[in-house]
Amino acid sequence: MAPTLHEELAQELASAASVMLIGALDTGKTTMSRRLARAALDEGRTVGYIDADIGNSSIGPPTCVGLRLLGSHHDLEHAWDQPDALHFVGGISPERLVLQHVIATAALVDQAREGADMVVIDTSPMIAGVVGETLKYHKMELCRPETVIALQRGGELEPVVGMLRRFFGANVVTAPVEGDVMPSSPDERMGRRAARFEAAFLGPLERWRVRPTVFAPTLPSGLDPARLDGLLVGIHDTEGRCQGLGRLEVDDGNLKVLTNRGEGMQGLRLGSVRLDLERFEVRPVNLRELMFGL
Repeated sequence: MAPTLHEELAQELASAASVMLIGALDTGKTTMSRRLARAALDEGRTVGYIDADIGNSSIGPPTCVGLRLLGSHHDLEHAWDQPDALHFVGGISPERLVLQHVIATAALVDQAREGADMVVIDTSPMIAGVVGETLKYHKMELCRPETVIALQRGGELEPVVGMLRRFFGANVVTAPVEGDVMPSSPDERMGRRAARFEAAFLGPLERWRVRPTVFAPTLPSGLDPARLDGLLVGIHDTEGRCQGLGRLEVDDGNLKVLTNRGEGMQGLRLGSVRLDLERFEVRPVNLRELMFGL
């Protein structure tokens, strides 16, 4: 069987130093990213695979950008629940978290470049409007991929493609979405997200009492702890590395964090969602309003 256009493109880019995938929902970015990784592995190269889709992640839990270092085809097919590094963003959409999202992606790109021959960046589906274009502009600015693959059904990516070529002189390759790519329903996406959150909170879980001084951003003086009940947090070690997720709880006025990542915990980064542990669904919150009542 003759190779498809996407398979040919993956082969052409197997020796690239870094490739970033952009596209809307259900355009085959993850499939193409894995094809690129497989082609590079076929050439005996190592791959740093970065998943920056914080809403429907394949590496690590939602709300985080994840990195997986691939040294073999076995790595490509297994252990996606075991990221080599995580960077907490704190929400399932970059709409209000552009800065956090760009920094998280760029930090893991830098880390991947230290340990891999090729870096593949699978991005979020936010591509349109001011937020989408700002996100892609700054991600391009800090990550500096050698090539960008833009997967589109029509001309929906042309504004972004034009911007990237104009400001960065980037090698942007546009390709149509493959015909067998099936759109997911909102319920299907929610179901996958819930499963990823549930995996992140597998037992044994412990409740750790936490002091108000361990948070970033810092809690304002006099804040009622009850306002933080149910809030998702990133568990960080003394080097600032994200170890996993936790959920804040208030017990008799005491603030605690429920997590399976308590050993080595040094600080907690506040997220911008509350997590329901029965259905593993999240509800966005505005941290500024929550903490300062604005």
